[in-house]
Amino acid sequence: MKVSPVTSLVPPFTRETAIQKVRLAEDSWNTRDPKKVCLGYSIDSNWRNRAEFINGREQIILFLARKWAKELDYRLIKELWAFEGARIAVRFAYEWHDDSGNWYRSYGNENWQYNNDGLNMQRYACINDLPIKESERLYHWSLGKRPEDHPGLTKLGL
Repeated sequence: MKVSPVTSLVPPFTRETAIQKVRLAEDSWNTRDPKKVCLGYSIDSNWRNRAEFINGREQIILFLARKWAKELDYRLIKELWAFEGARIAVRFAYEWHDDSGNWYRSYGNENWQYNNDGLNMQRYACINDLPIKESERLYHWSLGKRPEDHPGLTKLGL
């Protein structure tokens, strides 16, 4: 099995390693590559994403492929909210548009639990979509990893 950089940090987390774990997860999701993203999750990982329940890497890959076929030009920012032991809570916002050119900013919170190998075993996500005008977009970097000098959620006032 190929090792993901997301698994390079293992619990128990410190504030510093939790922040690093969040950024590595953000970078992974910004690739929009389901096969790469799923490597940060255990083979039997369980998710609740909105009202959908996803179990295991195969379902994660299918879910993410569907997601990014709909959510075009997806750009994500995650920020640490809290952590303890093997658990991390984040808040996030991402911008995307549909195939009709309607733009959205989706806001949410995630709760994560990791196994001893640093793989995410549980992911619970609550997400709300806010329609925005293209002129209201705040994320303008080229698709892929958010540049190190791009502000995070707090500095953007989100």
